[in-house]
Amino acid sequence: MNRIEWQDLPAETRAAVQKHTGTVTTAHTAPHGVMSRLACTVQTRAGRAFVKGTQQDNPQAWVYRHEARVTRIAPCSPRVLFEVDAGGWALYGYEYIEGLYPDLSPGSDDVAPLVRTLAVVSQTRWPEELRKKPLHSRWASFLPQDVPPGLQGRGLAHTDMSPHNMLVTASGGLVLLDWALACPAPAWADTALTIPRLISAGHAPEQAEAIAQQVPAYRAADRAAVTLFARTVHTAWEEWERTRPLPHRAALTAAARKWAACREAVPR
Repeated sequence: MNRIEWQDLPAETRAAVQKHTGTVTTAHTAPHGVMSRLACTVQTRAGRAFVKGTQQDNPQAWVYRHEARVTRIAPCSPRVLFEVDAGGWALYGYEYIEGLYPDLSPGSDDVAPLVRTLAVVSQTRWPEELRKKPLHSRWASFLPQDVPPGLQGRGLAHTDMSPHNMLVTASGGLVLLDWALACPAPAWADTALTIPRLISAGHAPEQAEAIAQQVPAYRAADRAAVTLFARTVHTAWEEWERTRPLPHRAALTAAARKWAACREAVPR
């Protein structure tokens, strides 16, 4: 999506944001992400905040509202600071997190805080007051008609485990950003979705599985359900690579293929 710069927003919209933040002295557009029409870090005398959103009449405007509602209750996430509807824009302000994108390669110190965050998130139930299609329904075209119960969990799942949605802080914690795709899923889903990311970063599938096994929810998961999940991830990503190609998808699809093959090669 083509980004708009802070200074190009309507004056009414900027004024509404500054009622919450104070006068914005500088604003820097985020270099990553493909969805948000506006995504920037604003600097004020009080500090920094991250602001994102889109026009109120955008068909995807509900996604930002959903993201803010999920982020308010999600563990290991930024605080939601404000919501603004002004000048034809719907914008959301988030706590600015000082940190670095994690290095997920073998031997990295960032893997341990990732495991801790996955363990915490896996213990969180989906807030049933938020209506959202569960992950197994999102992937219905790639799953058998009779979806096994093991894939029908009601845990809170982020579902987009890109390192660009994570920040490692100076205190050694790992924060998850961008909860726009969050939905109900098995408690172990985010851990499973992290495995191809680890493989893509250089881990052998067996090494990535060993890291995932450190998360209790994944360790306790039904093996057949996880294997079907791995096969589904590969099938879905392969389809999306073909129909909606993006520069990063080929490497991730290859990693998912390795993970699925590894799981299917291990005796039940």
